[in-house]
Amino acid sequence: MLLSIVIPVFNEVKTLEAIIERVLSIDVRLDRQIILVDDGSTDGTRELYPKIQARWPGQRFDIRLQERNQGKGAALREGFRLAQGDIVLIQDADLEYDPADYPALLEPILEGKADVVFGSRFVGSKAHRVLYFWHYIGNRFLTLFSNMMTNLNLTDMETCYKVFRREVVAGLSLRSNRFTIEPELTAKIARGRWRIYEVGISYSGRTYAEGKKIGWRDAVTAMVAIVRFRFFN
Repeated sequence: MLLSIVIPVFNEVKTLEAIIERVLSIDVRLDRQIILVDDGSTDGTRELYPKIQARWPGQRFDIRLQERNQGKGAALREGFRLAQGDIVLIQDADLEYDPADYPALLEPILEGKADVVFGSRFVGSKAHRVLYFWHYIGNRFLTLFSNMMTNLNLTDMETCYKVFRREVVAGLSLRSNRFTIEPELTAKIARGRWRIYEVGISYSGRTYAEGKKIGWRDAVTAMVAIVRFRFFN
């Protein structure tokens, strides 16, 4: 069985090698296809790819260099197109999400219980870095609003960690280029009547000084996207 790990990358020269090292250190008992979609990095990240392939010569890497920055959604759509695994997992490149959670995320799918698994930062007892109050409120509000539109009871719609059976990804027609990919994925998964599970994950969020990219404008855009993808394709 093959696990495709899709990693969208934008200006992550400080963390990219570290996240790949963490990904490969976890024994998931599956073959791995690591898909790196570079979304127009300009900070030296692109010079790392030959070094990464040389450092792990036995690992399969599929690397795509986008000509310009288009956004996380565009990078994920390209990554999904390249994914050949029986299971597809989204991993950010910034060390906020810990691959040590992979076994828990994969378990419901491997046991045949789930088609989709969301990793929630708001359930369970794993360690969380304490950061911004208003980010927490914003995340909870967007999840609540998304639940109202989709009739789900998720606790963390905006989470990076989403894991899918191959059939789910193949059946999604995605349009978003930027962070609105998260509500679009959720709305279209809900529409497909797939079996959805949540598991608790750890989280080590970054400050803006450390490179965090999402802001309040993205929350407003997400609200519009939630409504749009609830009623339109």
